[in-house]
Amino acid sequence: MNEIEVKAPATAERREFLRKTLLLSIPPMLGIAGIGKAIAAGATTANTYTPPTRARGSASVNVRNFGARGNGSYDDTTAFQKAIDSLPSTGGTVVVPAGNYVIDPKRNVRLRSRMHLKLESGAELWAKSNNADRAYVLMAMQVSDVLISGGKIRGDRYRHLGSTGEWGHGIMIRGSTRVTVRDMYIADCWGDGISIGGAAQASGSVVPCNDVVISNVVCTNNRRQGLTIGCSRNVRVYDSEFSKSNGAAPQCGIDIEPDINDLRTTETVHIQNCLIRNNKGNGIQVYKRVKGVTIKSNTVEYNGGYGILTIGANSGYIALNRLNRNYLCGVMFSASSTGYQASSNVFRNNYTRIFGTHSTNYPLVSMTGILAGPPPKGNDPHIQKSSTCTNIRVTSNQYAK
Repeated sequence: MNEIEVKAPATAERREFLRKTLLLSIPPMLGIAGIGKAIAAGATTANTYTPPTRARGSASVNVRNFGARGNGSYDDTTAFQKAIDSLPSTGGTVVVPAGNYVIDPKRNVRLRSRMHLKLESGAELWAKSNNADRAYVLMAMQVSDVLISGGKIRGDRYRHLGSTGEWGHGIMIRGSTRVTVRDMYIADCWGDGISIGGAAQASGSVVPCNDVVISNVVCTNNRRQGLTIGCSRNVRVYDSEFSKSNGAAPQCGIDIEPDINDLRTTETVHIQNCLIRNNKGNGIQVYKRVKGVTIKSNTVEYNGGYGILTIGANSGYIALNRLNRNYLCGVMFSASSTGYQASSNVFRNNYTRIFGTHSTNYPLVSMTGILAGPPPKGNDPHIQKSSTCTNIRVTSNQYAK
């Protein structure tokens, strides 16, 4: 199996970057003392959220005791599954020590209810090269009370044996309840880093996910999306990075989009204190049949489309974000979106398609509503809405050219 370079999680480096960009966004006349009162926008330098605990038993098993080698060449899929299946009915913890474990995504490792998959420092799961359109390293299908933590997952995008499909995910969560993914680094997947959505039933109904938490996770250089949120309820995303999605549309950092074959909605999604940058598509996309989305205190920058795009979405709150140097508008409300409010955001140097990218921190100007022209008199390079949108409230935000 070929060695592929994947950068370490580097949480400290991410926070240092966020600290520096936060300071750069402060108007010179305010100084440090002005952060909290004047522009408390954008991701902070420390985690803001403590993920919930998930119920499980006290049993603990080690994948090495079930034949896993972690040598980067032996297929450890069977050993992982045996370790998981060995847990008692009360559940427990499956420990993955340091090592490079090859996992066959066509079979995938199927998690069970009431378990913690604990990847220790230095543990990596490597997707085995395959030609499948759909394949997942880890699968949580209609389970409850699951925690996945630590280590890295590296996909097979540079070793994939086929040319079609967009569903080669690092972690697939379907129809599950009370699931937490935290403290992980997921890169180079053929599809998404993480995909959350409904589980189709033989009757034709779909069981949505409910109560899923993503915390302190880096999803980078995945082919389709950093994170997809499909048919689900109560999804919380905190203190994470979604970057460099490229290769298969829509190529967003986060795409909130119910499954096309399911008429249910996605409801109550909260995204806070995340870094969303350098994606080939939009930073965050909210696509139809989606209700109750909060996007708060994030840094959304250098994306190849809009910073945040809503398409026919219903109700949401976009506040205290920093939206910088996106190729199109910082925020775009389109296609009959309704019931959204944008407040207390800071916008700089968006619509670089027309205005180009610059590093000058021009003075910020407060404006209410959407005004024609660029700052200092207008703000429409930063925020726009289509004529079909209704009940869109743009209160006071800050803008610089």
